[in-house]
Amino acid sequence: MGKKIIDLVRAIIFNRWFIIAVVIILLLLPTILFARMWCQDIPGFSSTFQESVCTYLIEEKPVTDATLLSFTQLFILVILASNWNLISGFTGYIDFGHAVFFGLGCFATALLMGSSRWEAWPALFSDWSFWPAMIGGGVVAAIFAVLIGSATLRLKGPYFSIAMLGTLVAMREILRTSSNISGGGLGLSLPVYLNRPMFYYLSLIILLIVVNFIRWLRSTEFGASLVAIREDEIGAEMRGINTTLNKITVFTIAAFLTGTVGGMWAYQNTFIDVNIAFNQNRTIDMVMTTMLGGLGTVAGPVIGSTIIYWLRDVLWANFLLFHQIFEGLLLIIIVLFVPEGIMGLFNKESSGTSLNRIVKGWFKKEPEERPRTP
Repeated sequence: MGKKIIDLVRAIIFNRWFIIAVVIILLLLPTILFARMWCQDIPGFSSTFQESVCTYLIEEKPVTDATLLSFTQLFILVILASNWNLISGFTGYIDFGHAVFFGLGCFATALLMGSSRWEAWPALFSDWSFWPAMIGGGVVAAIFAVLIGSATLRLKGPYFSIAMLGTLVAMREILRTSSNISGGGLGLSLPVYLNRPMFYYLSLIILLIVVNFIRWLRSTEFGASLVAIREDEIGAEMRGINTTLNKITVFTIAAFLTGTVGGMWAYQNTFIDVNIAFNQNRTIDMVMTTMLGGLGTVAGPVIGSTIIYWLRDVLWANFLLFHQIFEGLLLIIIVLFVPEGIMGLFNKESSGTSLNRIVKGWFKKEPEERPRTP
């Protein structure tokens, strides 16, 4: 009975028409807000039906700016989890400091838009409009990923994880003390632009691009090489795969996408400081959501982020003082009882992996080199 229910849910969720329907609904969601605004502006109603619909929209308010903001935050969480999944799920390098690229994207975008408090800041990199500044935030994060990845990606297992966590803390403290650039305790203020539908559509479009890009990447030879690195890096090298180049490449792609989303988030938030931008909890969110959905899968971060986001809202609303305890217990339950995530329950033949499997690979003894016979 349980297997039949799982098969039914899998058939519904992963049906092409169901996915298309969900995307169409998400695209049309802000139109309800536009319709309510239109109803408030018209002088009179031409029909009873129009009057009843407008009365419902005005009084009940099924979609508000707060609704669009909630969905935008959810889309951002899905994008961040999918980016983290590229380096950690597909490649097997668990990154505990991935939020550093988000923070760099935030500050780079703010500085390029003219938020610097430093009078000597170059005029060439100031007063940019939002769109090039957002891409510039992604480029800055990507450049930093190449520099730091060239060193940290030579480490393996927990050493890489700790090194990236140290990178996040170090960058946060460097910017905290560089008050001319980061604003120190005062932070940086960006131009105010309160357009919820624009940020909603932008985050949704980026989400669709990222998910489809990862889906395409998994089917390529490059994606297969990443999985080979995750399963057996030494064996991948022996098969002629340039593991160093591939790791740095995927690390840079993930950093660019994360930095770009960080720039968009900073503009939407209109204010940033080092504690907000380089928040370690953001990395924890990426880990939890991806593990719940399924490491190394395309749909895993989407499913995990959706569940965690709405569950967190419920827990925060009803158990304000204990909601973080529930989240910690959920993480323990995931690791112990659902190591392959929800996608592992739906499809036992998926190309995903689990945190337990990756960690066991860290401590796997490498085969000793046999002496050559004369």
